[in-house]
Formats: sequence, structure tokens, C-alpha cells
Amino acid sequence: MPLIVTNKNKCNLSYTCIRVCPAKAIKIKDDFANIIKSRCIGCGNCVAVCAQNAIEYRSSEDLVKQLLADTEPVVAICDPSISGEFDDILDFRNFVGMIRALGFDYVVEAAFGADLVAYRYKELFKNFHGKYYISTKCPALVNNIEYFHPGLVDNLAPIVPPGIAMAKVVRKKYGKNVKIVSLSPCVASKDDVKAFNGTDGSVHAVLSFAELRKLFTEYGVSENSVEFSEFDPPFARLGGLFPISHGLFQAADIDISMLNGGIISTEGRNNFLRSINEFKTQHDLYQHLDLFYCEGCIMGPGTSPGGRKFSRRSKVIRYVRKRLKTLDEIKWQKEIDEYSDLDLTRGFKSKGRELPVPTEEEILEVLVEMGKGKIEDQLGCGSCGYESCREFAIAKCQGLANYEMCSSFTIKNMNSYIKELGNTNAQLTKTKAALKESERIANEERIIAQEASETVSAMLQKLPSGVVIVDERLKVIESNKTFVDLLGEETRMLNEIIPGLVDADLTKLISFHKFFSTVILNGEDILNKDVHFGNRLFNVSVFTIKKNKIVGGIIRDLYAPEVRREEVIGRARAVIKENLQTVQQIAFLLGESASKTEKLLSSIIKSHASGEEGKGE
Repeated sequence: MPLIVTNKNKCNLSYTCIRVCPAKAIKIKDDFANIIKSRCIGCGNCVAVCAQNAIEYRSSEDLVKQLLADTEPVVAICDPSISGEFDDILDFRNFVGMIRALGFDYVVEAAFGADLVAYRYKELFKNFHGKYYISTKCPALVNNIEYFHPGLVDNLAPIVPPGIAMAKVVRKKYGKNVKIVSLSPCVASKDDVKAFNGTDGSVHAVLSFAELRKLFTEYGVSENSVEFSEFDPPFARLGGLFPISHGLFQAADIDISMLNGGIISTEGRNNFLRSINEFKTQHDLYQHLDLFYCEGCIMGPGTSPGGRKFSRRSKVIRYVRKRLKTLDEIKWQKEIDEYSDLDLTRGFKSKGRELPVPTEEEILEVLVEMGKGKIEDQLGCGSCGYESCREFAIAKCQGLANYEMCSSFTIKNMNSYIKELGNTNAQLTKTKAALKESERIANEERIIAQEASETVSAMLQKLPSGVVIVDERLKVIESNKTFVDLLGEETRMLNEIIPGLVDADLTKLISFHKFFSTVILNGEDILNKDVHFGNRLFNVSVFTIKKNKIVGGIIRDLYAPEVRREEVIGRARAVIKENLQTVQQIAFLLGESASKTEKLLSSIIKSHASGEEGKGE
């Protein structure tokens, strides 16, 4: 599992983590901050600054509980900064008792390992022969040099961190088979200890102070629930000052004065990065570098959030001062001599994680795209996480950044979008007004069409001839009362249930339905066909209203009393003249054109006229 991961559901893309990452190990992808495992130096800054707690480091709680449940003895090595973290515990002996209550067999101080390491640095700096070194007590620093400054790898002090030195002491004193858990404020050490697997300095797990607090809560361990208990030997002298800047060298009485000392000590992200760059590029420093990435180990990312640096610093100093009052200096020196033969050396190698450097043309292309083509526009506001627009452009070329991270670019695009949105809203307002007007007109036309439909339907009901309109399936769309009466009593009963016989099957109503299907298929009208229906003789005319879709039929009973020709012709012509516009509107609703409607009425007139002429003869 990666050392540091992001919970994408919590990430709000504040870019705070990018601003504090010294390794360009974070990129925005899929709408959340992704940690690039191959570039992460484990400093844990991103964990500490994320207000949403979206970035987390790998938990060691389950591994530690498993170690405590096994049969082998388990040793807890406490980092000296632990006295600054657990300021809520009044007596350190209670604190040691709480650690034992979790199941640890031995509880020792890493400070004695710091004492040993301090003397190795004193020897190294005394016999450096013009080669200046960078201290290697900080795992994040080691990773940074190995990953990104291959030219400085040989300048790394070949000395193990204090915690590893103490692990070697523990194995020599308490046996080779003990399991070791480091209680540390450092997140990077969770991976750094892997470099010592299989050696006498191996550490099985690194438990952060925050994780240790969780275990106390889970196991119900408190200061009031345990008895006093002392650390297991060997005891430290000044190594307890190790987590504070200059502290390690004071443990070995190394001269750190400005005039005579040959060491530059500093801490914190900005000083860390600048000092490395100057050590790399400026050849007139003539001093060793003693660096902490954090503001000292007392402010490591594994500590509880909200801690105050100087308060913690003073608590560490007070604790060391208190311990010195009861320290047996002679015994301490004997133990230092006893473990002086331990191998506290380590090696380093370049791991080559440097990114390709983009060309000036590529950088300029990104800057122009951002609207930062001019030098004066490239100072940058830092909101993207990079110190300047140029740095951002380089990161963009390297695939670590995207344009949305640039606030000015985003605001510019947002303003363009707002302007475009305003134009769209104005257009929508006009469209809305036009739609309302169209709706008004449509409602008026619907009312007119409904009135016209009612008028035509009423007119059809008054015609003395039977009229029926059907669709391509020969389903009745509309029919008049005369048509119903012509078909007999059963059809009249059906009409009472389904007025107008709407959707009735014409093939079930009449025997001459083929006239209708023929006209639907070929579109040619059939006029004045005489057919027998029961004991009656009908004159049938079928014509197209909507080609291949809707046809109409006029059926006259040739045995019925006859209507005077002039009256039928006159009434039909009057209807045509007075209601032509209305009929056209209704014809649209019924799927017929105004001309077809006129044809329907003209056919009625012609049919009646023919009947009158036949009678006259």
C-alpha cells in the first residue's frame, strides 16, 4: 500500500497540498489530488495541511496489534519528541506504564541511539578532509536527495538515523529475536525502516503518535489506569534534544557557534529547499548542512494536529533537564563504550526521479494559453500551488498540472462564460416571449378548430345521406346518424355505447368494405356504385381524404323517399359558401385538406342531384 493516499470523496480541490509539496508529487486527476507514489518523499506536509482530512498516511495500527498478540517479545522505541506530544500526561513514568499496558515487553528511549549517532557525526565532521556533508537523520531529506539531487548523494552523511541505532542496541541487549516498534512523529520513517530489513537494525513497524493515541483509546488505557514505570535501559544523556534544531550536535559537544562552528542548521520546508539548492550551486559555503524537513521532529506529521512548536520545544528541553538530574554519567559512559562497536553506517544511491525539462517553446506555449505571455504577468499569485506562473507552466508540460488550477485563467474563462451565458439568457428571454405568443395563437386556433369541428360534425349529422370516415385499418374515425340508421337496429345499439361508432371495425359493419380498402390502397375514388345490403339497395361513393391514410364514404338508400333536387343543391352550396373557412380548419384536424372537404360536400350534392334526375326520368 502507498505511504500516502487521498480519499477522493473528501478532496475539495483547494490545491493546498500542491503548494506545500516539495517534490511535485501531487497532480490533479479525475477531480481530486492524486499522490504520485514514485515521487513522494514522505514528508507528510500534505497530510498536515489538508483541512478536509482527505489525505492520509498508511496506518500501522493493525500490524502493531498483531505483533503484540504474538509470542515474541516486543520492544517500543520512543522518539524523544514524545514528551512534547503527550503534554497531557503529568508524569513520564505514567506514560511508560501506559505503553506497557498495551502489551509491550520493553520500552526504551531512542535518545540513547541519538547519543551514539551524535558521536559518529562528531568524528565525521572532524575528519571530513574538505568534503562537506548533509546530515541524514531526516528520512524525508534522504529521499529528496536520492530522488532529485543525484549529484549530492555522495554528500549524504553515511550514518543511520537514531531510531535505527537504537534498534541495533536493543538487539544486542535484549536478543536478536525481539520485535521492534518505533513510536515516531515521522511519516517518512514508515518506509525508511524498510532499508534496514534483514539487518540488526530492522524495525517491524512505525507507529505515529496519533496512532498511539488511538490505541490507548481502543484499549481503554489512561494515566489513571496504570502504575508508574521507568524506561528500560540504556538511558540517554543529551540525545533527548535530537528532535530540536542543533540538538543532536549538542549531545556530542560539537561546536555549533557561528564563528567557530562548521555547521548550518535549519528547519522547515522553505529553508530546507533553499539550503539544498545553495549547497548544490554555491561552492563557497564551506559548511556542513544539518536539516529537518519539518519544523523539527516535534512538529512531524505523525503528531496530533494543532500542536505549538515552541511549547513542544520547551517541554522536550524540560524533560531532558529533568532526566539529567538523576543520570549516572559513569554508567552512561560505560554503555556508550559498550555499544561503540555497533555498525552505524549506511549507504545511499541515486534513484533518478527527476522529470524531463520542457523546452522554452513548450513553456511559452502554455504561458500564452494562460494569458501570461508577458514577463510582467508571470509573477504568479501562488493559488495554484506553484511559486510562479513559469513554474506552473513547467509543471503543466510535465503532466502535473492543468489549466483549471490557475485562478486567473479560471476567472477569465468564467467571465467569458458569464458573458456568453448572459447572451444566451437574453436570447432565451426573446424565445420565451415568442413561445408565449405562439402558444396564444395556437390556443386561439385550437378554439377555432374545435368550434369548426363541432360545426362540421353537426352538419354531417344533418345530412340525409350516410357518411362514414375510416383510417387505413378500416377503423371508423367518424360517422353520422343517417349512416347508423341505414345499417339497422344492431348498429344503432352499438352507437348508443360508442357514439359515432368511433374505432369500430368497418368490416364488421358493412359487406361492401372492400370499396374502402381499394381506395386506401390505390388512391382512386369509387363513385356511384350500387350495392345490395340486405333487402335494400345502396348507392355508394368512396373517395380519398388523405392518400393511403383516410377515406370517406357516402351511402344513399335508393329506396328512401326522395328529397327535392333544388333544395339539396341549394342547401349544400350555401354551406360551402358560408362555412368554407371553418371546414378548412376542421379538415386540418381530421387530416383532410379544405379541397377534400369541399369534394365531400360536392359529392353529396352530386349524389342527390343524380337521384333527382333518375326519378324525373
